[in-house]
Formats: sequence, structure tokens, C-alpha cells
Amino acid sequence: MNVVKPSPSLAAGYRHTVGLKFDGTVIAAGDNKYGQCDVSDWRDMVAVAAGNAHTGNTHTIGLTSDGTVAAVGWNKYNQCDVSDWRDIVAIAAGWRRTVGLKSDGTVMAVGRNNEGQCEVGGWHDMVAVAAGDWHTVGLTSDGTVMAVGNNQYGQRQVSGWRDIVATAAGYLHTVGLKSDGTVVAAGRNHEDQCQVSDWRDMVAIAAGSHHTIGLKSDGTVAAVGWNKHGECHTSDWRDMVAVAAGCTHTVGLKSDGTVLAVGDHTYGQCEVSGWHGIQLPSYY
Repeated sequence: MNVVKPSPSLAAGYRHTVGLKFDGTVIAAGDNKYGQCDVSDWRDMVAVAAGNAHTGNTHTIGLTSDGTVAAVGWNKYNQCDVSDWRDIVAIAAGWRRTVGLKSDGTVMAVGRNNEGQCEVGGWHDMVAVAAGDWHTVGLTSDGTVMAVGNNQYGQRQVSGWRDIVATAAGYLHTVGLKSDGTVVAAGRNHEDQCQVSDWRDMVAIAAGSHHTIGLKSDGTVAAVGWNKHGECHTSDWRDMVAVAAGCTHTVGLKSDGTVLAVGDHTYGQCEVSGWHGIQLPSYY
């Protein structure tokens, strides 16, 4: 199974979308109330992440080629205070929170910690991180998963997961992609966002606030969960190589570097049809 790691070049937040181009610059569309789309001067970026919250107020994170991190947007809880971070190899953005994976497998987090979602100081041997609204997920090198933060709906009940190669975290649910292409999920399932047990041949996953997206090996996309804004209308997508899920919209990257988007468009977060040259996953 040729698993695609979470795309570092495409991110979807509460009401905005972010794209990383081949040349290391970044573009963004959507709500810019807090300056979360002010990324036009970013250079030498290798990954982007967008804070995704079901209640609003968000930020954007960028990882540079030298392992430092840039941040713009809402900063009431110091979630953008990452200028002193070093040796970072992966990033994730939750609601009022930023998470960074270091080259030595340890994890850093800043921002709102009311429910322990930033309590990652004891984590080691991590290879990936994901940030939901109120919980943080870490994938270890042995394919097991750790989680801290809110557990109201059992979204942290991942200790029994094995052979996981990628994780995603939504508002109150967690999703894991297994090495055999199947998918597991835990947490709130009121909108059927955890109904993924029949998924097969998946190579990538993404979690929105109330919906879950899966990219298949044939380039098609599956979606379950809340569909009030059409965020799950991806059945006609073809030739996709990466996916991202925002609060109420879904974004997909095609093999030619162009981008598709469906879902809520109130703030222009789906204005991506003119985007070109978005960086493809590393295996392309």
C-alpha cells in the first residue's frame, strides 16, 4: 500500500484555505478577519497548517526549510508564539493551539491548554501529529497512537490501535489510517463521521469538524459525516493526490497541481479554481 502522508501543501481551516506552491511560497483564500490569510510574504516553506475550529477564530502555520515556524492570525491564547521553535519537521494547528514535531521525535505545543491538549512534553519517538479542536494526537514509529485533551466522546480511545500510518483529528473525533488501507475512527459519531469501517484501499485521510475524508489509491475520494454545506460532495472527484478538510468545506489536490473545493463558500474559502503549481506529495 502506497500510503500518502498528510499533505503538507494543502490545509483547510474554519473559513479559509491555504496552499503551498512548488517555489516555497504560500497562497490563501477565505476569511481574513484575524490576518490568517496574510501569507503572501512567506518564503522557503515546506509545509502549511490551518487552525480548524467549529466556533471560529483561527490561525495559519508555516514550516520553513530550516526547521523554524511562522504563524499569522488570531493569537489570544499565544498559539502563534512559535518564533523560537527550532528543528521542527511537521506541524499541526487546532483550535487556539499549535503543535510541532521535532526531528528527535519529541513534540511541542502552545496555546489553549484548559483540557490538557498541550500536555505533550512526555511524548517521544513520534513520527506525526494531528490537532483537533480540543485534543491532540501523536503517531509513534511503531504504529501506535497517543492522545491528550478532551475525551468527552471517546475521541482519545486510540490506545488499542495498531499498524497506523496516518492520523487525523476533527472537532470531537479521531481517524486512523492502517497500513492495509483500512480506516478506524473513534469519538463523536452523531453525523456518521466515524462510519469508515467499510473503507478500503485508502492512502490518505482528513478530518473536518463533523466530516471525514478518505483518498483512495485510484485517485477518487470518499466522504462521510455532516453534509449541510455539500462538504461531502466529492464522489465525482478524480485524479486526486491529496485532501484536506476544514470546518465545513473540503479541498482536494489534483496530480496536475490544481485544486478543487466543495462546501461552505460564504467567506470565499472555496475560491481555489485559479490555483496552480501547488506542491504535490513527495512520492510524485
